[in-house]
Amino acid sequence: MAEAHQAVAFQFTVTPEGLDFHLSREANSFLTGVYPASPSSWMVVVLATAGSFYCQVDPSLGIIARIRHCLPESQLLSPESRTVVSATIFSTGVWLSAVLLFRQALKLLLSYHGWMFEPHGKMSRRTKIWVALMKVLSVRKPLLYSFQTSLPKLPVPSVEATISRYLESVRPLMDDEKYGKMEALAKEFKEKTAPRLQKYLILKSWWTTNYVSDWWEEYIYLRGRSPLMVNSNYYAMDFLYVTPSHIQAARAGNVVHSILLYRRKLDRGEIPPMMALGIVPMCSYQSERMFNTTRIPGKETDTLLHLVDSKHLAVYHKGRFYKVWLYYGGQVLRPRDLEMQFQRILDDPSPPQPGEERLAALTAGERVPWAEARARFFSHGKNKASLDAIERAAFFLTLDEEEHGYFPGQEGCMDAYAKSLLHGQCYDRWFDKSFTLVVYKNGKLGANAEHSWADAPIIGHLWEFMLATDKFQLGYTEGGHCLGEPDTLLAPPQRLQWDIPQEVGLTPKYHPPTDPAGRVLGSPHTPWQWGQHPLMTPHSRPAPPQDKGCFCLTYEASMTRLFREGRTETVRSCTAEATAFVRSMADTHQTRGERQHLFKLAAEKHQQMYRMAMTGAGIDRHLFCLYVVSRYLGVQSPFLAQV
Repeated sequence: MAEAHQAVAFQFTVTPEGLDFHLSREANSFLTGVYPASPSSWMVVVLATAGSFYCQVDPSLGIIARIRHCLPESQLLSPESRTVVSATIFSTGVWLSAVLLFRQALKLLLSYHGWMFEPHGKMSRRTKIWVALMKVLSVRKPLLYSFQTSLPKLPVPSVEATISRYLESVRPLMDDEKYGKMEALAKEFKEKTAPRLQKYLILKSWWTTNYVSDWWEEYIYLRGRSPLMVNSNYYAMDFLYVTPSHIQAARAGNVVHSILLYRRKLDRGEIPPMMALGIVPMCSYQSERMFNTTRIPGKETDTLLHLVDSKHLAVYHKGRFYKVWLYYGGQVLRPRDLEMQFQRILDDPSPPQPGEERLAALTAGERVPWAEARARFFSHGKNKASLDAIERAAFFLTLDEEEHGYFPGQEGCMDAYAKSLLHGQCYDRWFDKSFTLVVYKNGKLGANAEHSWADAPIIGHLWEFMLATDKFQLGYTEGGHCLGEPDTLLAPPQRLQWDIPQEVGLTPKYHPPTDPAGRVLGSPHTPWQWGQHPLMTPHSRPAPPQDKGCFCLTYEASMTRLFREGRTETVRSCTAEATAFVRSMADTHQTRGERQHLFKLAAEKHQQMYRMAMTGAGIDRHLFCLYVVSRYLGVQSPFLAQV
């Protein structure tokens, strides 16, 4: 029946708010595939062709007559019907050709990045024409994935340009002798080894969507054998000064319902794509695996298990695991119903089963022992059924027994809050899930997210929607409970059953205030420019033994989502201009004006580095892929071994 429902072009359900009408996934895929055209434009083409044909004007130049001649003879089709069918076939061909033409034109326009390098507040004639064309081609409201196939591929930079930028980035970090050796290695690599590696990389860029992303996901994330906890996973926090409800079950009910609303919008493509300048779309590919996704451990490499849908939630509380159904009668459970289910879990006095309390510690440790334990102890019987319930859940929820958040006057409270979200007790977060929602006893919440499936901004979009929906749309009663009355006939949460033998070892930037344009108040510069350069200052001074006393390689992430399936690129912030400014701050002979001038040069260079990284002219991802190719071919490169 599920397949039959999906085959229908549209679906609707009756809710207390009225009819909930939406298109099926197949219909959404069709609308996404023909963007910027629409089904109504197809109808216009068909009617225009048929009308002109019956007015004795043949717009097809005889093609419709040929199609009619090729149609099989049938008593069901009169001569007039055969003409209509032929005109429809011709019109559909013309319409599809126009769709392909428009999409190629859109891809060509999206390959233009000159707008990013123009001075703030100024726009060249070329960019003005480009903006006008972009507005014409994207006049129809897009769905989340409408621009996906129109986004350009990430270009492969030239070896010469990458090596030149690399040498420029390491010059402030090396003395003359070390830099001379690096120059010699780079020259040898560029002339002898690089041309062969570059050819293979260009060939890969032709037949893959993105020449970096698949290798980046596999070799940087999935093949990593160290623990995900702390090393890879990251966290998100709640409102700092506001707690909408201090009742743990109520806050969890509203928040889970908000997240499910976001998932529904995501499935239907109703979330508009992120747009730069309001007209330049960013890749939405990473959003596809936000829900129903788990990282499965392996001995050599992990894999990502992603399901099209999941109807339940996995919950952890006081060492016990539960399965909570999220739908009843085909509809998402209301916040008050979810609150009731979570309160049932909180009120459950049953103790954990043997080995159950610290089971999630397996996901916090090294990947190989977890893979071996999973294959040996969780591949059959009740253990497999319970593990499947967790791994196939929409996401993971921890009802935490601790209280965290910002408490005025309590020193270290934010550190404790961050540490709890980052690792908890090491056994009360399922670190393999796409994300674990943590709701504390005092109503505060947070999340711990696995990194391989997407980068932090993707979770950030969900987090903003969830917090806004929880606080400003769903709301609470005066007593702090979710609105409405619960359905007491709902089946209680299901305890997961385990049979765990004893041999399973279960041990467990500062941002200044900004204006609406993102500039630091009283300054034309952004927070990143203010933040990165002062960070370098302590390391550059003649320092006490505990400090470096020199500059060091500085990492900063930039996004490459202007390209299809783009993720991140490295911005090497420790530039010659930045080091000159930092030295001026330690030089008592420098005047205020000279320091301001050096800071301006450093900030402009920093912006330029960001623009280069965002437009596919970065350094590190290209070198990374060249290194991967060299390993595949068994080629040894002293230069790649040094970078």
